[in-house]
Order: sequence, then structure tokens, then C-alpha cells
Amino acid sequence: MTPDLAIAPDERAPVPAFSVEGVNYSVAGRQLLHAIDMMFPAGEITALIGHNGSGKSTLLKLLARQIHPESGTIRYAGQDLNELQGRAFSRKVAYLSQDVASAPGMTVRELVACGRYPWHGALGRFTDNDRQKVAEAMGLTHLEGLANRAVETLSGGERQRAWIAMMMAQDSECLLLDEPTSALDIAHQLEVLSLVRRLSRERGLSVVVVLHDINMAARFCDRIHALKDGRFIASGRPADLMNSDKLRQIYAVQMDVTQHPVLEIPLAYVS
Repeated sequence: MTPDLAIAPDERAPVPAFSVEGVNYSVAGRQLLHAIDMMFPAGEITALIGHNGSGKSTLLKLLARQIHPESGTIRYAGQDLNELQGRAFSRKVAYLSQDVASAPGMTVRELVACGRYPWHGALGRFTDNDRQKVAEAMGLTHLEGLANRAVETLSGGERQRAWIAMMMAQDSECLLLDEPTSALDIAHQLEVLSLVRRLSRERGLSVVVVLHDINMAARFCDRIHALKDGRFIASGRPADLMNSDKLRQIYAVQMDVTQHPVLEIPLAYVS
């Protein structure tokens, strides 16, 4: 375990949602991830940060079983991912890629209902329990008033809320989000990440989210893991990583940190 993974006295032995041990991954002879060792605590929001091409999305796809490591082990709740059946895994872990479609021809309610697929399959009957889970998910994400709207007519923020509602209808324990705010303006970024944080707190969800903005990660996440050139280089609480030396190590540019004038959080800026 690297020095950056040292655990503070007040948070010894957190229970892992995911653990990654010695994972390597390459495509067409290019090594994208190098011997990754990493742990994602249960019940926390963990951000994956780093420059473009650092391996963040690749790692998230490995956690989601969209791709498979060439070596190493990934475990969820202590169980090797290779030993989990597909439907059982889908009932525990929900994944949202950065390339989500606009779901043409579907209403918001129909999209959210797709989250129930792991529970009854393509030919299974949609039950009262399924309908209750869909209604509950729409209530949690404040989409009741948009239930009959076509998904393609929604704003970017509303659309992301609809996809997150679909994940909530899936009734999973863990959410994997790949750059959920990348195409959103600042107001909708705050809206979406505030929603994710609220759902994690209210439901005890584990969340792994790929983010580009270190300030958003520091504001909304409990823990940050940093990758650079496919290697795991730093980890800690936001306050641990939000300093000039760490940020320069991660982003290879000179950055300084100040305190938010209202909130008790650090703010990073390029100096």
C-alpha cells in the first residue's frame, strides 16, 4: 500500500465497497492502467480525478464490469467480481456512462422504469413493487412533475436527474458515475452533485464518480483518488489533497489553494 493510502487514526479499517488489487489493463499494446491498488469505502462518495487520459473512465468501466482486467483482482463487498452473476451484480451496482443516449421516444417515467430490468428481466411482469420503486425514485429526484415529458425535451440537468432516477429505481447499493456533469453549466453541475450527495446520505449509498473539476470533488465528495498516466498517485480526504504540492503532482501545473469565503471548504486555482 502506498504512503498516500495511510489511514488516519479516526478512520481505521473502513469497510470497502470496491477493492482493487494489482489491476493492469491495456488496449492494442498500450498500457492504460499500471498495477492499481485502491479501495473505495462503503457509504462514501469517492471522486476519481486526474488529467485527460489518466485512466479514470477505464477504471470505472472495470468496476462496472463493462471491461475486464488483464491481471489483478477487483472485489465488491469482499467478493471477486468474476464470481458474481450478472443479474446479482446489477442489483447491487448501477453504472452511468458519460455517453448516455437521449432515450428518444421515451417518457421520463418509462426511462426510470428501465431501472427495474435487473429484477424481472426482459419478459418479466412489471409488478406493483416495481411501480412503487419507480414512483419512489422519481420522488427522490423530484421528477414527479416531469413524469410524462419526453426525455429528449428535458434540459441537461433534468436529463441527468432522470438517468439518476433510473439508477435509484434499480435499488442498488452503489452508483458508478462517469463525468455526470461534463456537459452541464455550473448551475446544473451543482444541482446534479447536490442530488448525488443527498441520495448518498439519505440512502447510505456508496458512490464512485469521475470528475474533472477538483473544486467540485472537494465540495461534494468524502474522498478523492488521483490517477496520472494510468498510475495511482494520491488519495485522501479533500483537505489532504487540496494543497499546492499535491495538486502540482496531479495536474503538472502550479496551483494554489484558498478558503471559500462562505463555505468551510478549500478552493484551488491556477496561479
